[in-house]
Amino acid sequence: MPPIAELTGDDPALADSGTFQAQIIRAAQPVVIRGLGTGLPAVEAARSAPDAGLRHVLGYDGGGRPEVFLADPEVAGRYFYSEDMAGFNFRRAQLPLAEAFAHIRRHADDPAAPTAYLGSLVASAYLPGFAEANRLRVVPGEVETRLWIGNASHVACHYDAYENLACVIAGQRRFTLYPPDTIGDLYVGPIDHTMAGQPASLASADPARFPRFAGAAARAITVELEPGDALFLPKLWWHAVEATSPINLMLNHWWDATAKGPDAPLLSMLLAMIALAERPEAERMAFRAFFDHYVFRTDGHPLAHLPEDQRGILGDLTGANYGQIRAMVLRALRGA
Repeated sequence: MPPIAELTGDDPALADSGTFQAQIIRAAQPVVIRGLGTGLPAVEAARSAPDAGLRHVLGYDGGGRPEVFLADPEVAGRYFYSEDMAGFNFRRAQLPLAEAFAHIRRHADDPAAPTAYLGSLVASAYLPGFAEANRLRVVPGEVETRLWIGNASHVACHYDAYENLACVIAGQRRFTLYPPDTIGDLYVGPIDHTMAGQPASLASADPARFPRFAGAAARAITVELEPGDALFLPKLWWHAVEATSPINLMLNHWWDATAKGPDAPLLSMLLAMIALAERPEAERMAFRAFFDHYVFRTDGHPLAHLPEDQRGILGDLTGANYGQIRAMVLRALRGA
């Protein structure tokens, strides 16, 4: 793989959310942004010590009880499935933030203590005021801020269905990235029995069990982030995430920057799976040609030979046509 692009926090492409979308998001390639979070109150508070970062975050505590992953020391922070895949190697608890942070501090001082991990903590729900004080200028104002807080951990390789901008507050993060088309080499687990919502790769470097994983590994990109550094990931890029310090804090934002309407692309894939996946191969290949023509548009717009005003509902999808097609699909699903 070619080296990943790197920008500094003062690059003109990072002037505001509109410029960021036009110059970075639409290119659909990962980008490291050094120092984007420099100056955020949380990053500056954590510079003296990661524990100071915890104290800063706790200053916004709204009194909720978020879900916390707790794992025995033997797990070494690798939150994953149990050996038989029936369950997981960690337990979940609803804890006040102060108690969750006490768990994190205990393991930081004592490696034999259990580890703790809070993932995707919605700031507006649990930390009122934090997002407003720690807003990255390239993120639209309506997008939620989320926090990832815990001991040293290894989050299994997975993808996000949205654009992802992650910024380290304290500790270090190592991201290992794989392009979307490595999916067949990653031995992905079930889509309805997951650690935290998204399917995860089960692969390891064992060639006997996962012979195709070498193909993905050969295309992997490793990124090391320090406090204040950020990583932009386009939709569907696979990534494993390692937090390598005893105490780690990161914020992130997910949003669908290229949506034409409310429908998530992966929902169409789920419907296609039940409608097409187990039909005869020749039939599947015939529908693939139609998908290429109408959806992926490998030859351009399917009605490019007609003027815009004669394209019917396949005209501009940003207006009423989107709603008309959506209504047709909903009527069909309801059996009307």
